[in-house]
Amino acid sequence: MATFLYKLGRLAFRRRRIVALLWVALLVLAGVGASAAAKPTEASFSMPGTEAQKAFDLLEERFPGGSADGATARVVFKAPAGQKMTDAEHKTEVNEAVADLKAGSSQVSSVTDPYTADAVSEDGSIAYISVSYKVNSMELTDETRDALEKAGEAARDAGLTVEIGGDASMAEPETGSAEMIGIAVAAVVLVITFGSLIAAGLPLITALIGVGIGISSITALAKTLDLGTTTSTLAMMIGLAVGIDYALFIVSRYRAELAEGREREEAAGRAVGTAGSAVVFAGLTVVIALVGLAVVNIPMLSKMGFAAAGTVVIAVIIAITLIPALLGFAGGKVMGRKARKNAKAVKAAGSAAETEGGAVEKQNGGVRWARFVLRRPVAVLLAGVVGLGVIAIPVGSLKVGLPDEGSQSTESSPRRAYDMLSEGFGPGFNGPLMLVVNAKGSENPQGAVDKVGDTVEKLDGVAAVLPGPLNKTGDTAIITVVPDDRPSSVQTEDLVHDIRDSRTALKSDTGAEVLVTGATAMNIDFSQRMNDALMPYLALVVGLAFLLLVVVFRSILVPLKAALGFLLSVVAALGAVVAVFQWGWLADVFGVEQPGPIMSMMPIFMVGVVFGLAMDYEVFLVTRMREAYVHGERPAEAIVTGFKHGARVVTAAAVIMIAVFAGFIGSGEQMVMMIGFGLAIAVFFDAFVVRMAIVPAVLALLGHKAWWLPGWLDKALPNVDVEGEKLQQQLQNSSGGDEDRELSRV
Repeated sequence: MATFLYKLGRLAFRRRRIVALLWVALLVLAGVGASAAAKPTEASFSMPGTEAQKAFDLLEERFPGGSADGATARVVFKAPAGQKMTDAEHKTEVNEAVADLKAGSSQVSSVTDPYTADAVSEDGSIAYISVSYKVNSMELTDETRDALEKAGEAARDAGLTVEIGGDASMAEPETGSAEMIGIAVAAVVLVITFGSLIAAGLPLITALIGVGIGISSITALAKTLDLGTTTSTLAMMIGLAVGIDYALFIVSRYRAELAEGREREEAAGRAVGTAGSAVVFAGLTVVIALVGLAVVNIPMLSKMGFAAAGTVVIAVIIAITLIPALLGFAGGKVMGRKARKNAKAVKAAGSAAETEGGAVEKQNGGVRWARFVLRRPVAVLLAGVVGLGVIAIPVGSLKVGLPDEGSQSTESSPRRAYDMLSEGFGPGFNGPLMLVVNAKGSENPQGAVDKVGDTVEKLDGVAAVLPGPLNKTGDTAIITVVPDDRPSSVQTEDLVHDIRDSRTALKSDTGAEVLVTGATAMNIDFSQRMNDALMPYLALVVGLAFLLLVVVFRSILVPLKAALGFLLSVVAALGAVVAVFQWGWLADVFGVEQPGPIMSMMPIFMVGVVFGLAMDYEVFLVTRMREAYVHGERPAEAIVTGFKHGARVVTAAAVIMIAVFAGFIGSGEQMVMMIGFGLAIAVFFDAFVVRMAIVPAVLALLGHKAWWLPGWLDKALPNVDVEGEKLQQQLQNSSGGDEDRELSRV
């Protein structure tokens, strides 16, 4: 591997114009394809095999054209104090809004008049219009959304309070500003790390090129592969993260090779051969984590995972080809002024100056920290493990679900509509359950529907039961059940389970099958699917990555330590998320409006994303230790060498990622805030506590045993030569022992 990448790096350096033109051509081609492609239409969100999905499928069959899974909206009106929505002038305004909604879009399926649909509160202060659409919320056009937003403007001008809720009113959160903040922070960190604008710019340029090609390709293929508009979200986040990381490590290694007196082409080859090998295997761990999302068996998540994995592959290929090509264009400016002066001193004074420069370099912060850990490995290990263990305690009370509109900012219209409906009709009105009664096998379908309604009405947590008419064939009906509590509450979840538990007896008595669906039930099934998939996903990702790391490090204990350290950091990060977003600790600091259940996809999402990034840091830091150990250094010396060359760039990479993810905390959308906070804190724990403290402490305690591998396994495993041992031997043999003299030639 190292030898092949060494040759590839030198080739890309020599043929830099061709390589650069090829990547620019790919970017242009992807951009043209994206601009010419048909606009993607988001496929319906589906969860094959779940009860809620079976109910939706049955509704599509028995109520053709009913758009059972279509988007919904509620335009909520509140009269001024002392007035009622039944007043004549207010009725006129509401009726005009109803007419505007019906005429506003061809995607509208139905609009209910609150005065004929019993949609006015008992005290008359609040009323609402229900709007149903033919398509789901992701397929709504901008014109449809604009018509919905403008529907209540006249009523608002007349003095009524008008707010709009429902999934039709929910737009995708704007993340562009967060990405720009992350890129700006990345630029500052890279300049500080390298001391050169040219060196700092290379990772940013190549990362943006990789993300541009990836996202444009996704857009170009969206219609053909049925990729939704949300598919590119994860690809952009991960592509930007790993693109900067991978380029950062190769540029850093290139500068280190130059500092040792290497010729520029040789330095590029060695940088790609060594750091590039680590990039390839780090990228493979990220790809495994993302492709593994397919085990959840939710098509949307699977597509997001594959798209993001493709972007990571592009980032890896760019790192090992475009980076050495751009380094060829950069010349000596890739080194800062101070570094260039040191390099000239090395060249002028020979090996003595090089030795002196090396001695000075050994005194950097990474070396000092490594020596501190080597002196107190037990204390550092206990402090890291116990500290993360304490932070992880809240995980024991983890409750998962999907936050409802009540968790949004009180400044948002959906949240205000949610509060108004709760005030006028009760909190459960914001998340009604839909019972699909399949009475095809019943002798008395209407009697079966009535029996189901009466049984459900007697259950705890039910505020109201509203039976609907049978379909045209007279074998299926819809019953709407309004819970007592809000959609995301434990009580509402218990009610769903109680209804499902009672259906066996109902089928025995009536011959009818009862299925529970609706947005609330779909959320509950989604959460259950995530819970069921977590352990298989974790076993798959960690298991495959463990095998890969055994090949990379040729060790059993190092990969085992890497996997256990990752689990510790993820559990601690989840504990912090529970403390803030579920328990409400520091809620005001992070802008948490309403503590509640943790987003159900959060554990799997964190496992996938954080595992990939964590293994990046593990591979980049420990491969340098492995390289030093293989080349003859003692275990403790190898740890110091690894930190000498890797600590600064790992720190820079982690700070960049933390900044990128933390930028999402201020989005105002609780789901996005939760993701940003969780990923930022997880990267912090993994990079600075696990990789920088626990890893060297464990390696110090293990000594030579850390690199032990059974003889039979050593023979069976392929030698991928990540540390470049074979490459070094080949270079020495090809130069006839005069390698040093050749490499010092300018």
